[in-house]
Amino acid sequence: MAARRILGIDPGLNRTGWGVLVEDGNRIRAVAFGVIEPPKDAPLAERLGRIFSELSRVAELHGPSSAACERVFVNVNPQSTLRLGEARGAALAAAAAAGLAVEEFTPSEIKEAVTGTGRADKIMIQTMVKRLLELDEAPRADAADALACALCALQSARLRALEKMGGTTRGYAVARRGNASRGARSAWTRFAEEGKTKK
Repeated sequence: MAARRILGIDPGLNRTGWGVLVEDGNRIRAVAFGVIEPPKDAPLAERLGRIFSELSRVAELHGPSSAACERVFVNVNPQSTLRLGEARGAALAAAAAAGLAVEEFTPSEIKEAVTGTGRADKIMIQTMVKRLLELDEAPRADAADALACALCALQSARLRALEKMGGTTRGYAVARRGNASRGARSAWTRFAEEGKTKK
């Protein structure tokens, strides 16, 4: 089976994180990651265009087969939510233009997949991404979030494959959707431990 490459995206108007992971057998490694920072004093259209063009360049350079993006959540500040939605639109358009199917996850689903809790903070995510991908240093927060999104997508794909083969339990299926119950956390823990033993 060919190695699968996935582009993770953490959209933002000021900073859009991205990360490319490759899954080869039971091993997952980071190919490249970074942060797109459009000029803050540039017109909105130019900033969105920068996100689109930079992500398009990343897709062309690294050749992912699919993408994963964080869903927009409603912020207490409507203007911030609107700006986030616009940045997300530019990111999704770039993925679509590159011919990539995009899977979307909520922030809590991504956090739980990587740290075991849907309430993890930025430092926890950076620490776990560094550890899971065996990186020399923790990535910047936005890049770490993008890598975490890609990890979430890969784990979800593995769980779906297990479900199809009948080699899993309902606990896995619940965990895949980001349920924060004790059963879901233990299911993720078992899944992670099984992955370690197969490396």
